[in-house]
Amino acid sequence: MTKAELITQRVEALRHWLRERNLTAYIFPSTDPHMGEYVPDHWKGREWISGFNGSAGTAVVTLTRAALWTDSRYWLAAEEQLVGTPFEVIRCGRNVATPEELAAWIALDKSEAHGIAYDPWVNTVRFAQDLRCADLAGGVETKNHDDACGDLWTDRPPLPLAPIEIQPLEFVGQFAAKKLEVIREEVRRNHANALLITQLDEIAWALNLRGSDVHCTPIFVAYLLVLPDKAVLYINPAKITPEVAAYLSQLHVETRNYEDVRTYYDDYLFGTDLRVQVDPDVLCEALYPDNSQKHVDAPSPIPLLRAVKNEAEIAGFRSAMLKDGVAMTKFLKTLSPLPRKGESLAPLDITEMGVDKLLTSLRAEQPGFRGLSFDTIAGYGAHAAIVHYEATPETDIPLEPHGLLLLDSGGQYQEGTTDITRTIPLGPLTDEERLDYTLVLKGHIRLATAVFPEGTTGTQLDVLARYAMWQHHKNYGHGTGHGVGSFLAVHEGPHQFRMNYVPATLRAGMTVTIEPGIYIAGSHGVRIENTMLIQRHAPSHNEGEPSGWLCLEPLTLCPIDTTPILWDLMQPDEIAYLNSYHARVREALLPLLDDEADRAWLIAHTEAR
Repeated sequence: MTKAELITQRVEALRHWLRERNLTAYIFPSTDPHMGEYVPDHWKGREWISGFNGSAGTAVVTLTRAALWTDSRYWLAAEEQLVGTPFEVIRCGRNVATPEELAAWIALDKSEAHGIAYDPWVNTVRFAQDLRCADLAGGVETKNHDDACGDLWTDRPPLPLAPIEIQPLEFVGQFAAKKLEVIREEVRRNHANALLITQLDEIAWALNLRGSDVHCTPIFVAYLLVLPDKAVLYINPAKITPEVAAYLSQLHVETRNYEDVRTYYDDYLFGTDLRVQVDPDVLCEALYPDNSQKHVDAPSPIPLLRAVKNEAEIAGFRSAMLKDGVAMTKFLKTLSPLPRKGESLAPLDITEMGVDKLLTSLRAEQPGFRGLSFDTIAGYGAHAAIVHYEATPETDIPLEPHGLLLLDSGGQYQEGTTDITRTIPLGPLTDEERLDYTLVLKGHIRLATAVFPEGTTGTQLDVLARYAMWQHHKNYGHGTGHGVGSFLAVHEGPHQFRMNYVPATLRAGMTVTIEPGIYIAGSHGVRIENTMLIQRHAPSHNEGEPSGWLCLEPLTLCPIDTTPILWDLMQPDEIAYLNSYHARVREALLPLLDDEADRAWLIAHTEAR
C-alpha cells in the first residue's frame, strides 16, 4: 500500500467515526498538550491523518472534504507530500489557520450531520473559545470530544520513558530554588499565588533539569504546579533517577503521576484561597479551571526571565559556538575539494543526505555534543527554495559542481545550543543567484550592525534585513530571527525579528538569530544566518559606561563565502563589517585547528577584501 492509499484509508475510517457520532468535522492541530514546536511521536495526530510532517499546520477532515493549512515555509513541501491523498493545501500567512477560517471552510460541507469535534488536550483554551464564537455565527455547534487518534490510531507510539538529568550549575548559572522564588514573585504581581506550567522547555529551565523526550530538544514530558511553599511535578515516576529524586526533594518539589494533573484543581486549589495563574494561549482546554474566581489569565513569566541569559549561560554559548565553528570549518574544507565523478559537470561524490551525515559526524567529534538542535536542512538547487526542506531517500539528490547548497543546521552541546545557515557555492553561478546572495548578505549585515534604543521591538528592526532586497522586489515569508535556548529549544521567545507585530522588547543578554533569505521556486534558495547576542552599546565618548542603547554581537563563528558576492553592490561599511567578522572568526578558531590543511583553508576563506 502506498502512502497516499494509507492516508486515504485513514480518512475514510475517520469519516465513519464522525458519522457514528453525528459530527461534521474533526480538527487536528500540530501541537500536543504542552503546545511545543516539536512534539513526541505519541501526539503527531496531524501527521498521522494527513502524512504532512512539517512542524506547523492544521488539518481538518469533514464528511466530504479534507484540507491542510500551513504557512509559506511549507507550501511547496506540503504540496509534494500530499499528492494523491484526499487533502488539499491551503496557503495561509501564519503557521496555523484561524478559528474563523476553519469554521468558514467547514461550513461549506453541506452534510446533515452537525458538530465540529476536537481533542481538548491538544487545543488551547483560546483556540476553543474563538472556535465556539466563530461557529455560533455560522450556526454550527462545537464539541470537544474523545480523542479520535486514541480510537483509530492502532499503532500509536507510547509516551517516552527516558530518564531526566540535572543540568550542572556551571552551565545554568542560577539555582533552581532561586528561579522558583523569582517565579513566585512574578505570579504575585498578577494577584495569583500559584502557577500551572505546561510548556516543557519552561519546566526544564525552571528546575534546571533536562531530558530527551522531544526530538532535537533536551526536555521531558511533565507538568509543574508551583504553589506558595512547594511545587508539584507531574511526571512518569520511571523517569526519575535516585539522584533526581533527592534533588527534587531538596527543592521541595513533590512528584505525582503524569496523568494525575487531571485533578490538580481539586487536589490543590478547591476549598483554599489559592488562585492559579494560567495562560489561555498555551494551556490546553482540558486543564482550564471551571471556576473563574480561582484563576488568573496571564502569560507565564518564564519566557522573559529565560530569554535574558546570565554570565554562565553566555559563557556556555561562546564555548558551544567555538566547537560548532570547528566542526563547520572542517566540513566546509572537506566539501570544497570533493572528488568529481567523470566529466566536469558530473555530480559531486556526495548527496544532500550525505552532507547531513558528514556534518553531524564532525559535530559529534566535539566534546559535550548531545545531538542536533533541529533536523539539518541541506537543500541543493531547487530544493533550497523549499524553506524547511529535509532530504529523504526519495528526494535525496547528489550535489553538482555548480549552483548553491543551502545548509541550515545546529547542534545541542551540554553548555549551549547553536543555529547557523550558510549558502555554499559549488561552482559557476547564474547572475540571479549571485544577486540574491548579495542582497541576502547585505540584509544580514545591515541588521547585524544596528544600534537601537532600549524598548525597541524586533518588528521595528526587521525592515533592515529586507530593505536591500525590497528594492529588487524580492522578499521572504518567514521571520528574520528568533531567540535560542541554553541547551534548550533552538527556537525560543518571546522576542523575534518579524514583519508582523511582536510586542516583546529586545534586552541586553538576549540571544537572537539573523537569517534573511530569498527563495526562487524551481531554481535556488539563499539564506545566511548567525546567532547573535544583544549587548549594551557604549557611546565612544563614554566608553565602558552603560547606556540606553543596544547592539548585536555575533556568537556564531564560521566564514561566510565571499565568492558569490557582487562587490559593486556592497557599501564600504558592509565590507568593513565582513572583514571584521572574518578576522574574529580566524582569531577564535585558528588555535583550535590542529590539521594544517584546515588551518590553511580557514586563513584563505577569512582574508580581508
